[in-house]
Amino acid sequence: MRRTAENAVADWTVIIPFFNERELLPGTIASLARQIVPFRLILVDNGSTDGSAEVAEAAARSHGLDHMLVTERTPGKVSALRAGFRWSRTRWTATCDADTLYPPHYLATAEELLSRRNCVTAGAYFVDPGASADDRATRAGTIRMAARLLPRQSHTGGAGQAFCTATLRAVGGFDPDRWNFVLEDHEVIHRMMRKGTMLYSEALWCMPSPRERDRHSIRWNLFERLVYSAAAPWAGDWFFYSFLSRRLRRRRLLSQCIRERQFQQIEETELVPTHSVR
Repeated sequence: MRRTAENAVADWTVIIPFFNERELLPGTIASLARQIVPFRLILVDNGSTDGSAEVAEAAARSHGLDHMLVTERTPGKVSALRAGFRWSRTRWTATCDADTLYPPHYLATAEELLSRRNCVTAGAYFVDPGASADDRATRAGTIRMAARLLPRQSHTGGAGQAFCTATLRAVGGFDPDRWNFVLEDHEVIHRMMRKGTMLYSEALWCMPSPRERDRHSIRWNLFERLVYSAAAPWAGDWFFYSFLSRRLRRRRLLSQCIRERQFQQIEETELVPTHSVR
């Protein structure tokens, strides 16, 4: 285990799972280092072969961040998130992606939402690099309208989700034994919604780093999205654990598929039941 001295006043834990992201991790960590509230950073290396762990830790150290590096050798984002969440001891927990940039007020805005009555999850919307204030306002209006029309589902991805830690732990956290497929960001929100609401704000946004993206093959299709919208308010368990899980299993869309891109070579990683902490 490698860490800096803990900051006793931090109310936030930020978890970044990653696999072969050495080019983008420094920018993501630099953006988080500019947060206006203190936090503890949990870096979870999911078996990288390109030296990402060393790059990530060097970046965290250079910014003086309170951090820990965890190695999770079971491939898949859900397993990596579980390994990181085990070390969360703060009131709030945010999941961030290694290829995403965050404005300085990101955690503070999420905290303001989570402090409201009955709010257990805060969701950020995504904006394109270079987006203007008007662009952000338009995007914020769209996501907040969607949340009003379809309040029992997630309208953002795992790169932009923040949680009440106690509630997330109470609903089972990130659990590959329960859900080890893609779309884990929607499944976990389904469970969180049993305990409260999810809120959005015009000020809560993040920005994907400029990069080549090849994720069309791991997304759900239009039919599945429509069923999700119809079933989420009253049959969410059936939708995820009976309907969608069968369809994703047939397409072999397991959690580790998130790591696979046509432009990135994947090496086989040994499956192990537990995680190690360096």
